[in-house]
Amino acid sequence: MGFTLLRSIFGLCAVSSSSRVTDFYSSNLRRRTSASKQQLTAIKSVTSTHPPPSRGIRRRRKNKDDKVLDNPYSKMEMARPDLRKSLSDFLEEARDFVGDGGGPPRWFSPLECRAHAQGSPLLLFLPGIDGTGLGLIRHHKKLGEIFDIWCLHIPVSDRTSFKDLVKLIERTVKSENYRLPNRPIYLVGESIGACLALDVAARNPNIDLSLILVNPATHVNNFMSKPLLGMLNVLPDGIPTLLEDVFGFKQGDPLTGMLDALSNEFSVQRMGGVGGGMLRDLFAVSANLPTLIRMFPKETLLWKLEMLKCAISSVNSHIYSVRAETLILPSGRDQWLLNEEDIVRYSRTLPKCIVRKLDDNGQFPLLEDSLDLATIIKLTCFYRRGKSHDYISDYIKPTPFELQQQLDEHRLLMDAISPVMLSTLEDGRIVRSFEGLPSEGPVVYVGYHMILGFELAPMVGLLLKERNIHMRGLTHPMVFMYIQDSLVDPKMFDKYKLMGGVPVSNMNFYKLMREKSHVLLYPGGVREALHRKGEEYKLFWPEQSEFVRVASKFGAKIVPFGVVGEDDIFNIVLDSNDQRNIPILKDLMEKATKDAGNLREGDESELGNQDCYIPGLVPKIPGRFYYYFGKPIDLAGKEKELKDKEKAQEVYLQAKSEVEECIAYLKMKRESDPYRHLLPRMLYQASHGWSSEIPTFDL
Repeated sequence: MGFTLLRSIFGLCAVSSSSRVTDFYSSNLRRRTSASKQQLTAIKSVTSTHPPPSRGIRRRRKNKDDKVLDNPYSKMEMARPDLRKSLSDFLEEARDFVGDGGGPPRWFSPLECRAHAQGSPLLLFLPGIDGTGLGLIRHHKKLGEIFDIWCLHIPVSDRTSFKDLVKLIERTVKSENYRLPNRPIYLVGESIGACLALDVAARNPNIDLSLILVNPATHVNNFMSKPLLGMLNVLPDGIPTLLEDVFGFKQGDPLTGMLDALSNEFSVQRMGGVGGGMLRDLFAVSANLPTLIRMFPKETLLWKLEMLKCAISSVNSHIYSVRAETLILPSGRDQWLLNEEDIVRYSRTLPKCIVRKLDDNGQFPLLEDSLDLATIIKLTCFYRRGKSHDYISDYIKPTPFELQQQLDEHRLLMDAISPVMLSTLEDGRIVRSFEGLPSEGPVVYVGYHMILGFELAPMVGLLLKERNIHMRGLTHPMVFMYIQDSLVDPKMFDKYKLMGGVPVSNMNFYKLMREKSHVLLYPGGVREALHRKGEEYKLFWPEQSEFVRVASKFGAKIVPFGVVGEDDIFNIVLDSNDQRNIPILKDLMEKATKDAGNLREGDESELGNQDCYIPGLVPKIPGRFYYYFGKPIDLAGKEKELKDKEKAQEVYLQAKSEVEECIAYLKMKRESDPYRHLLPRMLYQASHGWSSEIPTFDL
């Protein structure tokens, strides 16, 4: 069980009784010696940069780090949640912070966060009611790869007011904004820390801030808080001493040692399921009960409950001044400090707000196994290093664990359809593999879009797993929208954003070509993906070329492909024409279409008839999916030639024709596949092993 080593950023702002702020620099933070290991946490002072004078003009310079962000997790085995720190680690390290001797609030940066990527933005973590600053301990490793993390530590004995804490954080924000004016500053606040973040943002509307509010304290449940206050007022002041003297319950005693050993045993065994995790956490809390008691003595709890009321009142009066973009992460099972009506009000009041509910999490979600904050930031496209999120340069590839999660999520579909992947070599031979696909970009894959995009998961996932080719799909902008009272849960589109989806636009296509990416493009778009009865395998491409000349500018290769099999897994029984005849469904379809927007608005062809709806499907006993990637069309050296619109149109029509030929080939050849249907495939795997590759038709 590793322990966190810390390096100091700088000590900040000791607040006197007269509210005068002075600079504080800490020389060291003592660490305890355990029976197994001895650690020392050194804290060095670094003088902060003071804000500039109000006069004068600062020249904005282009950031040298504004390039595509390399995947920081490509070699990280620790990108798995079972290797992250646990509640036991939090309590173990909090023990040293509780006994740090007091002093004013100060910043520290965990050494495990030191390897952040070049150009990473600053992340300031503002703690909840515990005040230790260790609330992100389970997330330090992953977040530390993409952020420069500073954590605020508020000692147990500190009595700095809410107002002065806001000033302390504000000083740091202004100082760092002056030092790096072109990068955003992230404020991650939990509970009362979220109130601090909102107040700082309200006081500094002109500073580029991004707020992540975890279980923001929006109100105090009087039904729970009044009995707690009453109990605290009648308790004697020396409860920690009484427990130690009367019951002999001290850190390091045989009883706590036994509980600690049990907690470690559960952690080592990696007991799966909710039961194993609950038992492990129960033993961890029991073993560190003296730490918890010293973390929340009576005087501190009374002080923080009063400060909490002040914080909520201050936020409610200042929230209309907040201009920062905000990501709110409310827990589904927090009934004490969280009010769902307040979250709805916040989401309507804050100008750029995303709410992502943590349905299965409780009071302290950051310490729970099921929450991965780095992944949530990726899924909400909330990571940026400049003035706005760039879907190309700010994208971070999924970790190996996240990729495996995506494959496991679609495992049932993969097993049901047993996909057959075919590609074409340079000599024209067809092989059953991805061998014929170019390794180096830029490459544009153009093909047929199945109903609801069922072909995407097997194709994108297997290509990344087997060839390490990462397809960046040009996607309808509705995937990235967060609309109040939307009929669609944005979490439905998580997989597209995690796997690198990019809003379709000419500029984004140009950027992807410039970065030599492998780009997945469906010219038929929504009209093809939401086709109607009898339109299986029909292409709805625009009449004029839209991508050939841009691709030729970068010498790209165009890979046409076809895919068949949707008619073997379901029938469309209720399409958009049918739903228009049902008043309720008609209204829902029209609202969804309006919310999503029509990228082909004004197009008088069938392509402009883009209804957004959920088709009624009746499943069949699943057949098989077949993919066929044709021979690449090389555009290298043809930029001047393809400036001619007619020449570009010829290449465009050639690509469309080859997609149609790929579809026709697969429809013909699948008739001779003895394993097209589910039962023969199951019998084959039963006799040859469930992991064996199932044969197909002769090539």
